[in-house]
Order: sequence, then C-alpha cells, then structure tokens
Amino acid sequence: MKVCTDACLFGAWSAFHSPLTTHHSLDIGTGTGVLSLMFAQQNQDVEIDAVEIDTTAAGQAKENFQASPWKERLNIYNSSIREFADRAKTNYDLIISNPPFYENDLKSDDQKRNLALHSAALTLEGLMDIADILLKDDGNFFVLLPHHRTENCIQLSRQKFFVKEKIFIQQTSRHNYFRSILWLSRQPAITAQSYITIMNDAGKYTDEFIALLKDYYLYL
Repeated sequence: MKVCTDACLFGAWSAFHSPLTTHHSLDIGTGTGVLSLMFAQQNQDVEIDAVEIDTTAAGQAKENFQASPWKERLNIYNSSIREFADRAKTNYDLIISNPPFYENDLKSDDQKRNLALHSAALTLEGLMDIADILLKDDGNFFVLLPHHRTENCIQLSRQKFFVKEKIFIQQTSRHNYFRSILWLSRQPAITAQSYITIMNDAGKYTDEFIALLKDYYLYL
C-alpha cells in the first residue's frame, strides 16, 4: 500500500492537534502503520493500538513498529474492527481513522485494494458506530474523508458526536477540495472551519504544509 500525501498530512495534523489528555489512542485501519508511527513520534506518552484487517499490511505494520524507537508503545492487531471491538477491554481517549474511501463507487479487480479503499469490510455508518462504542465520554475522533463524503459523515455522526472542526484540503488554490478532516467530539462545540492548501502556485509546498510535515519528511 502506497503512502499518500493526504494520509501523511492527516497523520501530522492529528498528532499536532491531539489533546494533552490523550494517553491511549486507537488507529482504525492502520494499513502499514504510518499514522500510528507519526502519532507516536509526536506524542511521547501515548500508547497506540492499531487495527488492520489485511494480513499482509498488518505484518508490514508490525515490522515497521518493531523497527521504530517507539515499539514499546505501538500494538498491532490483525483483525476486523468489529471483532476487535467485541473483545476490547478498554475505551480510548482518541480514535483516528483513514477509512474506506469509495463506498458505492466502481471497484477494481484487486480484492486487497478493494478492501483497503472500499467499504466491503466497514461502512462509514459502521465506523461511526464502532467509534461510539470504543471512545471515552470525553474522547475525540479524527477522521479523513473524501471531500464529497463530508456532509454524509456529519449526518451519520449527528446522534453520537458533535463536530468540533472541519478542515478542507486542496492540492493548490486552483483545485477543488478533495479531502476533509473532521474533528468529532462528544462534548458540545461550535464548529470551526479551516483550510489547508498543499502546494502554492509555484509548485512548492505551502508554509502550512511544511509546518505540519517538517518533523516527518527528510526534505521539504
């Protein structure tokens, strides 16, 4: 599974905005573990449970965790999130997820890619239900979505969470928004809205992108 720029941006944003009260975090659909690794790097006291249904990806995540300086705080579970939730013995201060993107869209012939990119294993509504089960009463939930799914996700979460912030992401100022980050909370909140542009008109990374990613990228 390739590491996408928007996923790295989400990982950096999540790590930076993690509340100080976060001590136990859950990464739903961790893939090869990039989000969890970024989170562990930035938050030195947080233990992270990472769940991945695909066996090959989970194996790669385990290798990546073991090779990192934060291996003692990173746990990988090769399981569906539903099975994990059924046997979970704890609730989490923070949940992060880069979930299946293309629910109801055309699928490829590659079943592993389908599982990673589509809702065959978990729908967006199912993700909201799982987060509701596993999140503490004062917890927070960060989720990365295709921009066109933003309002759908807000509607699905309405009975469970409040929207603390919406962040819209675009490649350049000339492009439409293509990803959104939602900060969901159990606590009532007035929704803030912000924007991130990845590259400027000269084809260089923007200052805001560099500020978020400089601790993770070798060259910016």
